[in-house]
Amino acid sequence: MGEMLKLAREFYRDEYADSVLYAQLAKMEKDERIKEEFLRLSNIESKHARFWYGFLKNHGGEIPRPKVRGLSVFSIKLLRRLLGPGAVASILEMGENSAIGKYFRYLTTYADRFTPQEFEDIKGVILDELEHEKFFYESKKRFHVENIRDFVLGMNDGLVEILGAVTGLSAVYPDNPQLVGISGLIVGVAGALSMAIGAFISVRSQRQVNESIRERMEVLFKVSPEKVKEELVSRLVEGGVPEDVAEKTAEELAGKSDAVMRLLIPETDENELRSALYTGLAYFLGVAFPVTPYFLTSSSLTALPLSVLLAGSALAIVATLISLLSGISIRKKVVEMVATGLGAAFLSYLFGRAMEALFHVSAL
Repeated sequence: MGEMLKLAREFYRDEYADSVLYAQLAKMEKDERIKEEFLRLSNIESKHARFWYGFLKNHGGEIPRPKVRGLSVFSIKLLRRLLGPGAVASILEMGENSAIGKYFRYLTTYADRFTPQEFEDIKGVILDELEHEKFFYESKKRFHVENIRDFVLGMNDGLVEILGAVTGLSAVYPDNPQLVGISGLIVGVAGALSMAIGAFISVRSQRQVNESIRERMEVLFKVSPEKVKEELVSRLVEGGVPEDVAEKTAEELAGKSDAVMRLLIPETDENELRSALYTGLAYFLGVAFPVTPYFLTSSSLTALPLSVLLAGSALAIVATLISLLSGISIRKKVVEMVATGLGAAFLSYLFGRAMEALFHVSAL
């Protein structure tokens, strides 16, 4: 009973805090449709909070004083201003995913302790959370959150690669920081162009593959509808659908080409030019952090710790954004990215020292 009530108290706090968060987001949202949706979500979360309040009261549990997570509200509002509604949709979808899992485990673990009405009410809460998740998923598609990921990952690549380059060059040219900085910029520009071109080609190639598959399916619809049905059955069975159900579904969809196309061909609304622009600019922005100190100091060995500090801080911020956008542990991702980035820089420095000792490059 103690654990059940402890979890219920957490749910009450979370739902109350979420209702306040959605209300705050609604105040700053200019898009009327999104604004109305945030207000609706705030009201639903408030209803959930009232349910958990009554649940605790009925079971004799201590009712906690609700708290608004000021830092979380500030962080999400800041992210909304910096990266737009798509990033916020990613974070909130992550939260809904987590809530759905918690509520489902709670429902199945303590099912025998609930009244029939409580059981149905908790199922209703889960259904509401599933609806929230659908809204945030659609919002992510609408606001091109994939380009936010392009930006974050492009910046990470620029940070790690150029930090390694200038660290290695610092060992070779300890008394010429400007040369190290210029070299880093040259490599950075080349890297930014390479990343932008790679993103452009990748997105365009995927679009071309999808168009090719679509053309093939259109030909099949006209020439051999039975072949389309066989392929649809095969895909459904591969996805875990029982064969008899797959055949019945394929029979129903056989004459509906648009529905079949959506099932068989992955949809993508990514724009190759936008993806290339986000990736290239982000990479170059990442270059600025490790390179800048080399234009401000008289020694590469003085600039090096400043470069590492700036790049490490930026890596921690990027790792946090990746975690928020992907739904993974922030602490683990920060440790992973900072450790690997600075580890690569250290190995680059050792390699630079080895090259300097072997070829006496710094004397040239």
